[in-house]
This record gives sequence, structure tokens and C-alpha cells, in this order.
Amino acid sequence: MDRRSLMKRAGIAGVLASGIAPAVHAQAAVRWRLASSFPKSLDTIFGSAEMFSKTVKELSGGKFEVSVHAAGELMPAFGVVDAIQNGTIEMAQTAPYYFTGKDPIFAFGCAVPFGLTARQMDSWMEHGNGRKLMDEFYGKYNIKSFSAGNTGTQMGGWYRKEIKSAADLKGLKMRMGGGLLGEAMNKLGVVSQNMPAGEVYQALEKGTLDATEFVGPYDDEKLGFAKVAPFYYYPGWWEGGAELEFFVNSKAFNALSPENKAIVSAATQVAARDMTAKYDAVNPVALKRLVANKTKLKPFPKDVLQAGYKASMEVFAEHEAKSPEFKKIHQDMRAFQRDQLLWTRFSEFYYDSFMASVKI
Repeated sequence: MDRRSLMKRAGIAGVLASGIAPAVHAQAAVRWRLASSFPKSLDTIFGSAEMFSKTVKELSGGKFEVSVHAAGELMPAFGVVDAIQNGTIEMAQTAPYYFTGKDPIFAFGCAVPFGLTARQMDSWMEHGNGRKLMDEFYGKYNIKSFSAGNTGTQMGGWYRKEIKSAADLKGLKMRMGGGLLGEAMNKLGVVSQNMPAGEVYQALEKGTLDATEFVGPYDDEKLGFAKVAPFYYYPGWWEGGAELEFFVNSKAFNALSPENKAIVSAATQVAARDMTAKYDAVNPVALKRLVANKTKLKPFPKDVLQAGYKASMEVFAEHEAKSPEFKKIHQDMRAFQRDQLLWTRFSEFYYDSFMASVKI
């Protein structure tokens, strides 16, 4: 008699009494909601959340689904940490440095001035102490974190006027993403403002903003900044490699089966790799289009970088004096960075410098 016939005739009680257990134990369906801090138009960043959702569904055979919601659909872009903390949603995709108003330590989960590049950040997080230290901190907010991808080194932003020296920054009203950059820029005389990407174009057009930084050519082109601010500077010394993060409510994650926990972890890795790879593919093409359309591409004058570095180190020292936890994480990151810079001198940097000097 086959297993199905036995179950029909004997019923569950009879099957259990016979010692023959069903071969497959069905897991209950799981339905989560993910709120992003980004609009759908930013398909590279928002696409990371969509890739995560798609991968979870495929790996689980449709038993685990995550609905993805753009900024403003479930809550404001900057409301996601509160929502995760109080369990309103199970998951968010965001830039941690948006929340330095709660605690400056959030910045280390994303980017700090003169910080790590994308590869260095990935290495510190996954094979240094980064993820361990940040998850200890995030625990105060009921958060477990996973990488959502990295933008790579960002651009220095769009300006309505030319920046010839650090003195030209004084009095500038500038949108910046958050983190410790605002404090460093304030020391240089910049009036920093944090606002969602979707509000920046109008502010530049009306003159209530003089400048903005966002990500890089692909995203910036979509947002139309070149139409209202002709000068495009590089590099974004405040974001050597900006890490986007998936924030998961700790209670929701702990309630998952071991199989579903593994699915979440694997899906975040797929999404993170895809996002970073896509940025590297689309940014150079977008930059060529912008320059062809008369964008004035310029490097920051050296004194701007020097002034920015000095101001940034002052900001770090001030926060270290106030917070032992900040100091512990910052010092760990810098120790890791020193070894990375040493290695890069003999590998990526030297190789890339040569390749940039020859005609391919």
C-alpha cells in the first residue's frame, strides 16, 4: 500500500501509530513588508530591494514573500528606523547615516568622511569587526543588519557656481545625505540640509539650495540635477563607498525557521552584489552622456580636500570625546583602513594608475 492510500484509509492518527511519518513537513507561509527610503525611479538602489524580494520568493518556492514599498508609500523615507524598532514593519532598506540625529554611530553603517571604499567596507563588515560592532549597536533599535549593496565612491555633487577654493564653500546652502558630513561641512561654512532625493531638484531650481550631493552619474542624471546646477565636482570625499543596508526587525528575524533565516541571508548577498555591479556598469556611460550635454566636470581643488579632511578629523575627535562606543567603532575602522591602504598601494592603486595612463 502506498503512503497516500495509507493516509486516506487510516487517517493521521493511524499513520502516526504505524510509525510512518510524512516525508515532507510543510512550512507555514511567511509574508513580510519592506519599506525603502528611496523612490522607484532610482532603479539601481531601489532595485536592490526588488532583487531581494524576488530571490526570497524563488528560494522559498513562493512560501516566503516580501512586498517592497517605495519611500512615502507606507511611511516617509526617514521613518523606517522607528517603524522597524516598534515592529510596524519587518524590514527596511535605507542608508544608515540618515539617522545620525538619533546617534552619530549610525554613520559607520553607511559612510563617513574619508572612510572606506566599497571593497574595504565589504571586507570590514563581513571579515573584520564591522558587522559585529554595528549589530551590537543596532540592537538598541531592535535591528539586525545585512548589506543591501554599495554605491562605490560617489561624486562630489552639483553646484550652481564654480568652487575655486575652500573659501567658496562659505555660506553655501547644500543638500547632503546625512551622517557626519554635515558637521564637517558646517565647519567649512556650509549650511547643510538633509532632504529626500525627490525634493532636491525644485529646491535647486528655486535657489533655496545652492548645491547638492547625491550618488553618482546614473542616479544624478535621472534626477535632472544637470539642468539646474551646471558644475559637477569629484570626488565625494565623504562617501568613499556608501553602504546601503537592509534593516530587519530582530524579533521578526528570530521567529523565522533556520531555513528562512538562511534564505534571507542568501538573498541579501545576491541583492548587494547585483547593486554594486550595476552601478559600476551604468555610471561611466551616464557620465559620458552628462559631459556630452555640457556638464562642467571638475575635480575639487586640493585645498577643499585638505580643509575637508581637517574638519572631518575634528568632528571625529569631538565625538570620540563624548562617546566611548563611537571611539571604539571609529578606531577599529581606521585600524582596518590602514592595512587596506597599505595593501592597495601594491595592488589596485598601482595597477589602476598605470591602466589609466595608457590607451586601451
